Amino acid sequence: MSAESLPQSLDELPVDAKDFLQLVTVDFTGTYHVYLAAKDERIKMTRLSMSLLSAPFAAAVALASAKVVSPALLTSWSTVPWYLFATTAAFGLLSVLPFLRLIEAVNAHMRTARAINNFRLLYVVQLKDHFSGLGWSPNLPVDPRYPETYAPLAWPGINVMMLALVNSTYIATGLLGLIGADPTATLLLLVIALLTLVHYLVYYVRSNVSRQRRLPQNPFHFPNVET
Repeated sequence: MSAESLPQSLDELPVDAKDFLQLVTVDFTGTYHVYLAAKDERIKMTRLSMSLLSAPFAAAVALASAKVVSPALLTSWSTVPWYLFATTAAFGLLSVLPFLRLIEAVNAHMRTARAINNFRLLYVVQLKDHFSGLGWSPNLPVDPRYPETYAPLAWPGINVMMLALVNSTYIATGLLGLIGADPTATLLLLVIALLTLVHYLVYYVRSNVSRQRRLPQNPFHFPNVET
């Protein structure tokens, strides 16, 4: 098999229309599994993050219940024990792991969806007249550049950014408490904003810039349509 032996156009493919109709079933099945896997991954990572972020509250309740810490100490910033601030910062940092995993999962699912769109383009072009006669179309995207991995206003992007905001709040609260800084509203908001910006830059780089990675070998010289 070489590049010269490949058909020059779709019309030269040795496949009948009835065989292409089987691709429709494979297509819809593949699309269903991709979006189901994406939803499942987002739910799992969100649950993991919420479990990590609830740990400082559970620790405070456990210490107060065991009378290790007086509940009255937890009502004022200056009297909260240092180890509770350390716990808050530590679990805020741990929650960065599901944040990163969520970004990687979104990238993987979007690339898979684009590959399916490119696959769909094959039979849509070949069967466009047949579909017109049936009065039916796949009603799914055929652009192999869609969907974009970097989409902050889509549900996966909103999920990532809200998680970034919560992580930043935990880390900022823990670090300011550990160094004994006066927690003015301005200082707290500034630190949270800076940490959220760092999260956002990580999201941008991993989902946008990193897509322009070195491509694998292409012995048949197929055109690359991935953005």
